[in-house]
Amino acid sequence: MLKRVLALSTLLPGMAMAAGLDGSTMSLNWIIPFAGLLLSIALFPIFAPHFWHDNFGKVAAFWGALFVVPFALHAGVVPTAEVIVHAMLEEYIPFILILFALYTVSGGILVWGNLHGSPKLNTGILALGTVLASIMGTTGAAMLLIRPILKANDNRLHNVHVVVFFIFLVANVGGGLTPLGDPPLFLGFLKGVDFLWTVEHMAGPVLLMSVLLLAMFYAIDSYYFKKEGVLPRDKTPDSALKIYGKRNFVLLAAIVGLVVMSGVWKPGIEWEVMGSHLGLQDIVRDVLLLVIGAISLKITPAQVRAGNDFNWGPILEVAKLFAGIFIAMAPAIAILQAGTSGAMAGLVKLVSYADGTPHDAMYFWLTGTLSAFLDNAPTYLVFFNLAHGDAAHMMGPMASTLLAISSGAVFMGAMSYIGNAPNFMVKAVAEDRGVKMPSFFGYMAWSLACLLPVCIVMTLVFFHY
Repeated sequence: MLKRVLALSTLLPGMAMAAGLDGSTMSLNWIIPFAGLLLSIALFPIFAPHFWHDNFGKVAAFWGALFVVPFALHAGVVPTAEVIVHAMLEEYIPFILILFALYTVSGGILVWGNLHGSPKLNTGILALGTVLASIMGTTGAAMLLIRPILKANDNRLHNVHVVVFFIFLVANVGGGLTPLGDPPLFLGFLKGVDFLWTVEHMAGPVLLMSVLLLAMFYAIDSYYFKKEGVLPRDKTPDSALKIYGKRNFVLLAAIVGLVVMSGVWKPGIEWEVMGSHLGLQDIVRDVLLLVIGAISLKITPAQVRAGNDFNWGPILEVAKLFAGIFIAMAPAIAILQAGTSGAMAGLVKLVSYADGTPHDAMYFWLTGTLSAFLDNAPTYLVFFNLAHGDAAHMMGPMASTLLAISSGAVFMGAMSYIGNAPNFMVKAVAEDRGVKMPSFFGYMAWSLACLLPVCIVMTLVFFHY
């Protein structure tokens, strides 16, 4: 195995870095492990589903190691450790702890009732989730409503499209209205973008995108509903909705409060761990997220979680895969951050006209396209800094460019399963409930057919000049 690793390392340029990743000196060969991991996520479930189900964690670890080991041989153990520590402490751990807390708390809220998944009901739930996404975050809204909508459609012959549009709207587009909604916008908020600026400027794009997608969904769902005819209608009568585990709503509010607290409370106390900075506010947030999850498990009756078919499978799948993704994608983010000095300089140059003025349409499409495959939060930050980096200037003379970056990151994070944190979580929960979700490429076929045309409309309306 070591010989194979050494053979791979000979394909990569020699690097002498003092610490961490210097994207300006990195070859595109460094992103081979990340590409391999993406292809594994795309192809193994199709061609080797049993192997993938039993070994996806090992596959993710393999591709992560295929970056780490050659990098350690070239740059040294300490810089490699710094990269891993940064990916884990500053990115992965906060990411997975928020998901854990939201998954655990939302799994303690049971929406009970014998509703039938008609086009009107499904569209209404999607619209409700789209609104809630900007209030409690895309992950919170998605985890709260995915089980009720799955239950409402469990007797439908065709229900895959329901989950696909749920990912489009609740897990992505709906979070575009406030910094609380989606991680990219929260990063902008931390960089100094006013809360109300986001609300005011994103209102138009979010409204238009939501209306177009909801109308498209209603048409598609109506077609399938009529195609199914009387089969397989549930003969039991509808019953009023009842909500159990209501105390968990308080815990959901506490999670949102902790996320906001970590962004606005700056006590100035921090510790440096191998080049990574860990603030007191981050430690407090992460510890309390664990406490909230534990409280939810303690106070929620077992029958409530049983009614939700709650288990740890989906969150464990996300935790294992994204541990590999966060490590393997580090070179790609570093190369992008290098701008015109990096190996992706050709792409970076596309976002400006010859006179240096920003090309808003290209900012929208490049931010969006890369957000589909590189988690949309760091991609947003890369293009935010590339455009100018100063929030006051971005909200003023470059407001249209900031709008393009924000919209691209939020909307096109829905283009693939890995574009935004809740996408894969929704997929995992749906599969756990027996829905035969599309493969990685199958899902992208849906997004290219349904989401891409709407993004073209958005370009013509908001970013054509």
